[in-house]
Amino acid sequence: MNKNFYYATATLIGAIVGVGIFSLPYVVSRAGFLLGLFFLFLLGGVALLIHLFYGEIILRTPGKHRFVGYAQIYLGSWGKALITFTSVFIFYGALLAYIIISGKFLQIIFGGSEFVWSLLFFVFCSLAIFSGLRVIAQIEILMSLFLIIMAIFIFVKGWPAVKLDNFFTLDWSYFFLPYGVILWAVTGGVALPEMKEIFKENYRFFKKAIIWGTLLPVFLYVLFVFTVVGVTGQQTSIEAIKGLVQVLANHTVILGAIFGLLAVITSFLVIGLSLKKTFWYDYKINKYLSWGLTCFIPLMAYLFHLRNFVVVIGFLGAALCGLEGIILILIYQKAKKMGRRRPEYSLNLPRLVNYGLILLFALGLVYQIIYYL
Repeated sequence: MNKNFYYATATLIGAIVGVGIFSLPYVVSRAGFLLGLFFLFLLGGVALLIHLFYGEIILRTPGKHRFVGYAQIYLGSWGKALITFTSVFIFYGALLAYIIISGKFLQIIFGGSEFVWSLLFFVFCSLAIFSGLRVIAQIEILMSLFLIIMAIFIFVKGWPAVKLDNFFTLDWSYFFLPYGVILWAVTGGVALPEMKEIFKENYRFFKKAIIWGTLLPVFLYVLFVFTVVGVTGQQTSIEAIKGLVQVLANHTVILGAIFGLLAVITSFLVIGLSLKKTFWYDYKINKYLSWGLTCFIPLMAYLFHLRNFVVVIGFLGAALCGLEGIILILIYQKAKKMGRRRPEYSLNLPRLVNYGLILLFALGLVYQIIYYL
């Protein structure tokens, strides 16, 4: 195993582990720990399959491409258009989620109004995007490392305060609540093309890096959810951190909020700059208008009272990530037949597995549409 394997694995872990981790304890506490655990393992397995599918697509296709490029190659212009539309809305949803959660973290750190802090966060980050401040994407890996350390630290400190009774509540009215949030939290396919480049033509450990890079975050999530839900039970707060004040030292909770805030800032800038350049370079829109389209649409959504972090993350996961999952499976089936390169690994699963995944994603998509109508 060479250093590229570890770097590639870390890249995928960094893409998966983000602020979504803070939404998991809340939805699990509402539905029930055992039901949440079921969804974590189920959707962790689904994410692993989807990542392996994507990895095989990448290996079967010569050249450097991203998801939009693979959609165009194997599905044509309609696939490219649909993925472009979906990706833009995922970016918008992520930016909105970061505006919402930033206010919660800043309130924990400084007190005051969550709404005002979210607006100040937006002003700071939007000005950074306007100025073109260069943010190295690898910083996200460092932020993810901080979040991992924080989650393990909270597990160690919170373990003595865990109450077994908190694991045996169950509310079937919230059965589907964890689905979208967890799907969003375990998805990190955006990192796979970068992983391919890390291996520099020697793809022998590509599959193993995908497996480890996908499963390690799932087990980290289980640890974090176990601790927070075990300690705070039905009192679990939406961002998970505030409810721990009663059992952890206040400075520990504030430190966790600081790490979360740093991760949010980094993610907002990376995604915001990427979306701005998509409008500017790919659609030839004036750079100032590109900045306005990037920053002010999620702000308007926030001002129009779309401020529930869990609802936003759940919609992104169930509806938009689910739609991307369906499209990826369609690309995968085409790549199996049309791919022009012999891959280093090839999955030989029954087609029934593909149809089952499509059905799962479709049900999640329909549920979200019905829920919001």
